[in-house]
Amino acid sequence: MPTIFFYGPRLPREKKIKLIEDFTKTASKATGIREEAFVVYLQETAADQVGVGGELLEDKQKK
Repeated sequence: MPTIFFYGPRLPREKKIKLIEDFTKTASKATGIREEAFVVYLQETAADQVGVGGELLEDKQKK
């Protein structure tokens, strides 16, 4: 069972649904594996839990 992980910001339900649909369709098309086989995990990650360029994302967003 192919698995896709997405780590990102909190999203509204409608965007989560669209993201899962798009990931699944794109991965299926690229691999030839049927869509029903894919599992997608969305992991919400707060800006104070992510580092970008040696800084907390939360601090970069304040600039």
